[in-house]
Amino acid sequence: MAIARQVLCLCAFLSVPPARAEPIRYSVAEEAESGSLVGKLAEDAGLTPEQLSARRARLVSEDGRQHFRLDRASGRLVVAGRLDREELCGHSGTCMLPFELLLANPLQFFRVEVALKDINDHSPVFPEEQVIFRIPETSDRGSRFPLEGARDLDIGSNNIQTYSISPENGYFSLSFGSRSEDDKYIELVLEKPLDREEQAEMGFSLIAVDGGSPPRSGTTQVKIVILDANDNAPIFTQELYIGQILENMPEGSVVLSVLATDQDAGVNGDISYQLSQAVGQSNSAFVIDPITGEIKLTKPLDFEDSEHHEFRVRATDGGGLSAICKVLVEVVDVNDNAPELAVSSFSSPLPENTAPGTVVALFTVRDRDSGANGKISCALEDQLFFSLRPAYKNYYEVVTVSALDREEMAQYILTVTAADAGSPPLTTTQTFSVDISDVNDNAPVFNQTSYTMYVRENNVPTVFVGAVSAADADVGLNAKVTYSLAPVETAERPSCSCISVNSENGHVFVLRPLDYEQLRQTEVTVSASDAGSPPLRANVTLRLVVLDENDNAPLVLYPAQDSSPPSSELVPVSAEAGYLVTKVVAVDADSGQNSWLSYHLLRASDPGLFTVSAQSGEVRLRRPVTERDTVKQKLVVLVRDNGKPPLSATAALSALVLKDFSDARLPPSSAATEDEGGSLTTYLIISLVFVSLLFLISTAVFVARKVCKRQELKAGHVLYGGDNLRSGLADAAAAGTLPHAYCYEISLTTGSGNSEFKFLKPILPSLPPQHSAVGQGPDDEQDFPCVPVSAEDMAPDNPGTLSAGHFNTLSFN
Repeated sequence: MAIARQVLCLCAFLSVPPARAEPIRYSVAEEAESGSLVGKLAEDAGLTPEQLSARRARLVSEDGRQHFRLDRASGRLVVAGRLDREELCGHSGTCMLPFELLLANPLQFFRVEVALKDINDHSPVFPEEQVIFRIPETSDRGSRFPLEGARDLDIGSNNIQTYSISPENGYFSLSFGSRSEDDKYIELVLEKPLDREEQAEMGFSLIAVDGGSPPRSGTTQVKIVILDANDNAPIFTQELYIGQILENMPEGSVVLSVLATDQDAGVNGDISYQLSQAVGQSNSAFVIDPITGEIKLTKPLDFEDSEHHEFRVRATDGGGLSAICKVLVEVVDVNDNAPELAVSSFSSPLPENTAPGTVVALFTVRDRDSGANGKISCALEDQLFFSLRPAYKNYYEVVTVSALDREEMAQYILTVTAADAGSPPLTTTQTFSVDISDVNDNAPVFNQTSYTMYVRENNVPTVFVGAVSAADADVGLNAKVTYSLAPVETAERPSCSCISVNSENGHVFVLRPLDYEQLRQTEVTVSASDAGSPPLRANVTLRLVVLDENDNAPLVLYPAQDSSPPSSELVPVSAEAGYLVTKVVAVDADSGQNSWLSYHLLRASDPGLFTVSAQSGEVRLRRPVTERDTVKQKLVVLVRDNGKPPLSATAALSALVLKDFSDARLPPSSAATEDEGGSLTTYLIISLVFVSLLFLISTAVFVARKVCKRQELKAGHVLYGGDNLRSGLADAAAAGTLPHAYCYEISLTTGSGNSEFKFLKPILPSLPPQHSAVGQGPDDEQDFPCVPVSAEDMAPDNPGTLSAGHFNTLSFN
């Protein structure tokens, strides 16, 4: 099995078209403008521009930077941005920018190398703007004084070619040359003896000129200070000091020490050291102790930035004589860079019917370290469905090796590990999440076999009552479920237009208010369909149950609560505690606990005088009536049901407390007290005027009738007091003076301060009983219709004839 797999991998690798053996080479000058032509890459690679577009040609470099751009339309390779040879390659003799032309379908590589040619874009630069020499006057002709040469970042003929002195003088000349390929020197040569007494100082310019076209130059000022008698210059023990240091050494670490000696004694033999940094390295990573010559690090080094550092050290004695040595510090690489993995292409999701051998990902690896620290190996962890194979140089491919099944696993997590050969090795991990796309092979499934939802009656339109939910094992559009109401196929169960289902989330809404008394429950069929092709669907039954709600407030039947003024109940002063004043009767259209009613005294003129039975609604006296109680008592009874929340209604009652029902006049003090307790408004004044006018008119009519029938009216009596009223009526009945039905009317006007009791004749057919009432008022007066009373009702053997119940038929104004 293992041999077969190796043969399969070898065949797959050999099926990749090989890369071109020899690279395609071009050259371009640095600082070329963006878009400048480098070469006809498509023609040199044997391709047409149409093939470049069809095969998705692109340029890939190892460091990830794109210095060039491929024009797919023409197949030309052009400059993508600014190219600085000194920045890219430093002082190297050659500057080569390699990259690959990557083609797909099939996979193919072309190695391309572009040589970057140097131009004269840098002038020579001296490390110091002024150099001071302190030269003893005893110096011999031919004495040489070393100078720090200028530095030109260009190479070849564009580098420094000559030095000169300006203005020329007869004391010094220049000598320059090369001891080796990388070691150039420049010296001042004393041409004739110095005399400090003739000239203590002198100065001139040192000019460095390169060989470019046109040439560039750099200048530094040389100042000569002539000293007395210091005839020995310092001498270094070595002309070249070489040191090595690990790149991870901390700041302050000692690199090496330089040593110079001077045969002079005293001040002329005291040597101080000075670091002379090379051009382009102004931010030095080193510092030297001026006394001991010990060179230390000022910041950590990085092998990947620079493999070595070169600088010079000047040793100067107390007399001004100096010597220069060269120091070369080599940075030793350590394994401090983990491998870098860059993904070139990645395909996800994959259809579950993808054939084995399909390329899923293409990536490159590199390590900035060198030697064994930069050698990389890649591995794919524990995968049976994918494998890793090398493609070209440092390119690797992840391919499928067996059939995929999304129902078994919808996603594969591929972990690629790149490790170098350092000690200890460093690793980099790249994770690929490969999603497997689906086909529509699963119908939606509801999470319940049926649904029952509840809604209270009198709901608001479009109220949310619940949600149905169905899941599809597929993904994407195949798993997108939409909901709808399935049409009713049978006539036995008519469709309900009051239910709606949100097609996106399955939320169920009731579109209109429902009445529990009309509809107790209904059923519909909800369908869930996916978006596959063809779509698959499932159905479920939804039952909607309507719940009863306390939506009917109690209705007061008695006393009637219409727009007419409330009736007044008569309460005698002699009534004891528990006396039944009246009874409030109410009903509730709801049922169950929502129809259980309770009665409560909500407000009263004298809350301590009355009590209301919570169950029966009977209004009784809590205590006996006293003369201090107000004549007119107003009560408000609250009728409340047992619903949640409870609903209520109020019944307004009025009760008159009288000393004697036959009293035709109320005490002025009582009327005044009641007036003081009430609110004398404009409506009361208008009512009194209207009642007075009606009273005068009625009095005039009655007087006219009395004048005409004086004899018949002599048999009438005006009674005062309840006992006298009863005895008088009884005597009249026994004497036979009440042969016909009569109407009795008591008119009590609270605002007038007097009352009248009228004992009238039988009601004439021309004047109906309801017209005999006098003084109708909106608030302060109450009218009761007159009713006929026969002589039997007033017989002595019926003492309760004029009880409180009968007084309800009297009219009080």
